[in-house]
Amino acid sequence: MRLIIVGGVAGGASAATRARRLNEHAEIVLFERGPDVSFANCGMPYFIGGKIGHRAKMLVTTAERLAERFRLDVRTGSLVESIDRAAREVVVRKVDTGETYRVAYDKLILAPGAAPLRPPLPGIDLPGILTLRNLGDMDRIHAVVQSGIRRAVVVGAGFIGLEMVENLVLRGIATTLVELQDQILPPLDREMTPPITERLRSAGIDVRLSESVTGFATKEGGIEVQLKSGERLDAQLVVLGIGVRPEDQLAVDAGLDVGPRGGIRVDRYLRTSDPAIFAVGDAIEVEDYVLGGATRIPLAGPANRQGRLAAENALGGSVPYRGSQGTAVVGVLGMTAAMTGASEKTLRRVGRAFRKIHIHPAHHAGYYPGAEPMSIKVLFDPESGAILGAQAVGGAGVDKRIDVLAVAVQARLTVFDLEQMELAYAPQFGSAKDPVNMAGFVGAGLLRGEHPQVDAESLVDGPTAGGRLVLDVRTDREFAAGHIPGAVHIPVDALRSRIDEVPVDREVTVYCQVGMRGYLATRILRQYGRNASNVGGGFTTYQRLRGIA
Repeated sequence: MRLIIVGGVAGGASAATRARRLNEHAEIVLFERGPDVSFANCGMPYFIGGKIGHRAKMLVTTAERLAERFRLDVRTGSLVESIDRAAREVVVRKVDTGETYRVAYDKLILAPGAAPLRPPLPGIDLPGILTLRNLGDMDRIHAVVQSGIRRAVVVGAGFIGLEMVENLVLRGIATTLVELQDQILPPLDREMTPPITERLRSAGIDVRLSESVTGFATKEGGIEVQLKSGERLDAQLVVLGIGVRPEDQLAVDAGLDVGPRGGIRVDRYLRTSDPAIFAVGDAIEVEDYVLGGATRIPLAGPANRQGRLAAENALGGSVPYRGSQGTAVVGVLGMTAAMTGASEKTLRRVGRAFRKIHIHPAHHAGYYPGAEPMSIKVLFDPESGAILGAQAVGGAGVDKRIDVLAVAVQARLTVFDLEQMELAYAPQFGSAKDPVNMAGFVGAGLLRGEHPQVDAESLVDGPTAGGRLVLDVRTDREFAAGHIPGAVHIPVDALRSRIDEVPVDREVTVYCQVGMRGYLATRILRQYGRNASNVGGGFTTYQRLRGIA
């Protein structure tokens, strides 16, 4: 039995080592076109920024170590050029000499990954315009940074772009961030991102939203970055972080089925349209765990798990891959943004019905020193309450909550389950009513009809639409500091004594700062015969929708 694996890093290296643990006698050959078979690609921005001080730490393992411990035949500097499916052979070219040769396989696993996008813009190939995929790319960017540059431009405000911005700033480099969308972190819903945007700007980063690069030109001492707005930016380094494309050419040339967006099509066992060939990682289409259907989710965690499963199935197993839900997290200048499952923009695009809640709790008990604010958004089915997706932004504790919610998505739990979820509590770690429980309380109350809610979006364009009364129940000081235009002000603690000021014949939309006092006011008003609903997430969410942190 000979198993050939094309590509290392997350998917390929995991497949190779898993295959050996399952079968001591199989011949396992791993081809990697680069010099490094397994490296910490997610850590590369942090080596550039100096947080990881030694390059050797970037090597997860080496070809020599894999040969010694796992008896793998690892051939670096070896590019698989084509697949002869009829003969069950691959054609391999040695990168250094150009020599080609053929190797037969019984089963083949493709793990070619994805390549950073380099759009065909004028001047795109000038020196100093770089992408970050492998250790060679990392070394080139690191060398430029070490040369003492003063200005850099990062194109693309996704996860890699933000990690690069953070690490360039830590090096003392004045950095401009250019993003085509009207928000940073495009996978998240827009109202979740203003706190991160504000943190970037407060750190001196020049954030350009709804802007794009049209070309590059050589300029004395560096590069001129030309923007659609007509402005010109000076830089000595440009890092492109505008997305990736699957490395599917090998599969295309071999006649394997490929999706419309370039991902290699696989079944639930990670088998391609050829039963002897499997594929994993950033190059494949996977099933969307929440919505069904094919999607591409290029993340290291899924790639590792896919590699393990593909190895098992290639060796005769039948373990299905359950699909991907896109759980991801990024740290930016002391803040964290994370998500799992479907976003609101995705649900709207596919026409999926949903309800949503926003909460803004502290990450642990407020009376214990150091409590940091966070914002959590949960999307769920309007009938069953099943969790469809969640996002969280804040400081400490965001990663913990998104992981809990990711498990809730994976287990098909509902907002009613979140209410009763038992989580560890001590004041320095959480609250007796954890933010996850709070999300469940709000979502379940909404579906039961105990907590009628309107989405804050309905107030942004027309606060008093339909003749409704908008009622602010915050304190005098909060109201004076800023409020929704046209709102009537009655603090919640005065509401019972002033109940006659609230009309019986009008819809009443109540809000406070984050939703809690608005909920209390809604309960009071409804029991006094008023048609009242609370604004989900309160004035904070309203401000975020307007782009204000």
